[in-house]
Amino acid sequence: QVQLVESGGGLVQAGGSLRLSCAASGRTISMNGMGWFRQAPGKGRGFVARITWNGGITDYANDVKGRFTISRDNVKNMVYLQMNSLRPEDTAVYYCAVDRSGLGSKNPLEYTYWGQGTQVTVSS
Repeated sequence: QVQLVESGGGLVQAGGSLRLSCAASGRTISMNGMGWFRQAPGKGRGFVARITWNGGITDYANDVKGRFTISRDNVKNMVYLQMNSLRPEDTAVYYCAVDRSGLGSKNPLEYTYWGQGTQVTVSS
């Protein structure tokens, strides 16, 4: 069993930055791919970024590519999402999740554990 706790969300002006953190406990996540997803009001949960177990491969949704960076620290059992040049359309609840495999996926159904989410609000 893995527990995930996201933090770092908040209110920021357009063009600003935030760094989200995801702390895992219960067991190591060092062999699992990890992902970040987001859900805006009235919308489904959408893929944001994924990272393989060793951080060797990362992948992003097209609308965040070049602005967001996913990273991990397997010693600390942590995953991060650095978000720059934020836009009002980035406003959502952001979730981190543990993938079944070591690769990560764009498909939320491939993830077995989820955090409770952290709210990000970007004002125009």
